[in-house]
Amino acid sequence: MTRTVLIVDDSKLARMVVSGILGRYQPDWRPLEAGSAEKALQLIGETPVDIALIDFNMPEMDGLDLAARIRELRPEMPMAIVSANAQQSIIARARELNVAFVEKPLTEEALKPFLSGAALRLRQSAAS
Repeated sequence: MTRTVLIVDDSKLARMVVSGILGRYQPDWRPLEAGSAEKALQLIGETPVDIALIDFNMPEMDGLDLAARIRELRPEMPMAIVSANAQQSIIARARELNVAFVEKPLTEEALKPFLSGAALRLRQSAAS
């Protein structure tokens, strides 16, 4: 089943890396890129998005604040914060928001567990 994955990162290179991993792991899933939190919120309002991968360090709004805003709009959407900044306070806040934490540097092995879990959650919610 085709899924749309929103990739939010202010770095074009980082978005390309995630899109590449996604293409190798789930070639039928569609990456949708946003270079800012504002663009991500716009896309969520306009496009059916199934999963979100969000960079923590972004200029106008950090990834956790963006995840909290998305959670208000899409309470069941699987999301992950992606960051090299693995401080316990960031990971704890992600857990409070029911958002996974995936540490950079991002690899296929690091991303696979989140994507597999997200796919399972989406299948279960569709069956309900």
